[in-house]
Amino acid sequence: MSVDKQAIREQTGETIAALLADGAPEDEIYTIEHHLASPDFTKLEKAAVELVKVGYHVDDADEFELDDGSRWYAFAAVSELTLQQEKIEAQAIEVAELAAQTGVEYDGWGTYFGDDEEE
Repeated sequence: MSVDKQAIREQTGETIAALLADGAPEDEIYTIEHHLASPDFTKLEKAAVELVKVGYHVDDADEFELDDGSRWYAFAAVSELTLQQEKIEAQAIEVAELAAQTGVEYDGWGTYFGDDEEE
């Protein structure tokens, strides 16, 4: 699996622009969640261990079922950053590369703004 760094840069720029357009303060600290998923729990667990080693907090994995009936597992690797595009891009690329190395899917990043975190 190769990492599409340009797609990550574009998605990061679009997400940050949308947050700022909605009034998110650029210098505030945000919880950034990088989402990883795999049908193979063992591979996902390996990715989690590697992410902890490089400093991310890793949430417990959740199990879910796709429309085709297959079972997948997912978790978020969490950090805290301001909305600086370069820093978030660097993290997203780092997590995506680690996901590729361990054979799991990187499903992008997200954050909470306003009251969203409590929902």
